[in-house]
Amino acid sequence: MLESLFDGEDERDEIFKLCDVVRETAYSIHKYLRHGHLESVYEKALAHRLTKSGHLVQQQIPLPVYDEDGTELGTFYADLFVGYLRSSGIEHGLLINFGSERFQIKKLVLSNQ
Repeated sequence: MLESLFDGEDERDEIFKLCDVVRETAYSIHKYLRHGHLESVYEKALAHRLTKSGHLVQQQIPLPVYDEDGTELGTFYADLFVGYLRSSGIEHGLLINFGSERFQIKKLVLSNQ
């Protein structure tokens, strides 16, 4: 199933490696800062550490939201956008919750196919 979402094995491996780096970095931030800070603190910490390690990171990236018939409904602002993901055909994402005592992360895989 996941294999059909990628152009090739190299791209799949790179995406999985990038997700691993983001996960490990986010967990390290959680261990250091713990819970209780504003969301913007964690966002800046993650952007800082990923940029410091050589990754392209953009904050508050506007992404259009569409209805099932293709009508644009508005804009969602992604806290962080890491990497390239070819022309923003975004299919992979990580939802990270720093706000709870327990570190929470969920990988999202979406496909337009």
